[in-house]
Amino acid sequence: MGVTRRGETNIPDMSGHAALPDRLTRSQAEEPIRLGQSWLLALGVLLIAANLRPAVTSVGPVLPEIGAEYGLSGAASALLTVLPLVCFSLLAPAAPVLAARFGVDRTLSLVVATIVLGLVVRVGPDPALLFGGTALIGGAIAIGNVLLPAFLKREFGRPGLMTGLYATVLGLTGSIAAGATVPLATALGGRWQMGLAFWVIPAAVALLVWLPLSRQRTVAAVSTPSSSFVSALHDRVAWQLAIFSGLHSLCFYTIVTWLPSILQAHGLSPTDAGLLLGLTSIVGLPGGLLMPIWASRRPDQRVAVVLVSSLTGIGLVGLLVAPPGSAVLWAILIGLGNGGTFPLALTLVTLRTKAPETTQGVWAMAQTVGYLLAAAGPLALGLLHDVTGAWAAGLALLVALVAVQGVAGLGAGRPVYVRNV
Repeated sequence: MGVTRRGETNIPDMSGHAALPDRLTRSQAEEPIRLGQSWLLALGVLLIAANLRPAVTSVGPVLPEIGAEYGLSGAASALLTVLPLVCFSLLAPAAPVLAARFGVDRTLSLVVATIVLGLVVRVGPDPALLFGGTALIGGAIAIGNVLLPAFLKREFGRPGLMTGLYATVLGLTGSIAAGATVPLATALGGRWQMGLAFWVIPAAVALLVWLPLSRQRTVAAVSTPSSSFVSALHDRVAWQLAIFSGLHSLCFYTIVTWLPSILQAHGLSPTDAGLLLGLTSIVGLPGGLLMPIWASRRPDQRVAVVLVSSLTGIGLVGLLVAPPGSAVLWAILIGLGNGGTFPLALTLVTLRTKAPETTQGVWAMAQTVGYLLAAAGPLALGLLHDVTGAWAAGLALLVALVAVQGVAGLGAGRPVYVRNV
């Protein structure tokens, strides 16, 4: 049983995990986000978040031009798009180690500086630089993906507005980069290198804002946070969080990769299919902002898990069985479900961990599992399409995986803590 405040009781948990209070006091549920006192710190965090997606999502729109200029095979082009996801997975466990050595604040400075370097390197005059720069970017983002949720917990307490803003900035900037890179390349001389190089500017701005902040702050490094990753591997709730987050990543990246092709197979034009993919991102933005605020005010998040998983699942079933005339509806449902699931996963990891170093370990584990799944998802759906000649088997597989995601989320949504290190 955990220590409670006066007037609270704990929900017993037979698994041996520390239980959360059965209700939240007003001060717990509505702990103020200290934006008025630390607005510059909040701005710095959001500027870093704004650079964790554009470097990745900007590549797809100009991939045909990259392949044509360098003579890349289909496999090499596919590797270029999958490489960041593999880096996200393999390098996530390094985040707690770096935080222990340098402190979170300085490690985040290293993250942004490496993104800037990678963005410059990958537009060099050689395909080796393209892949090398992409690997640098992927490795840096892997570290940032793990450390920022723990940083939000340490600096802003219970998740809510800042987590919602963080998730919204990730989704919005990723969508903007995907849509703006080709027009930017055209406006800046017609070469794909200029479209990709543009994203050095916001990364450099983030670095200029964050470096003075990290130098002024004297937050001590955690002594041994790297052990939190190992501990998470032996914790049932941590695995439930990892599976919930990981299967969402698989579904999200598979939809981003194949939804236009699925819609075209239903008879939609390439333009309309692309617009519907964009619609899934747009309708998910409000959920990204509001979900952490709503979920964090509740001691139990299972209703939220059922809501987002059901929306995604119904949308996928609609694509599988319904006529193409209702594709807009199914795209909206998928967008609402996916848009709420990622911020809910962030919120759950923060709520289910007592200390920031534990948050680092659990989120590192979730990233490792999640992005391995995410890298496999688009490949699996493509292989099923090649074997069957249709998308039905792949969509049915996605529906089943969303159901598994929901089951894992029901476990993670219970009011119970991951064991502290």
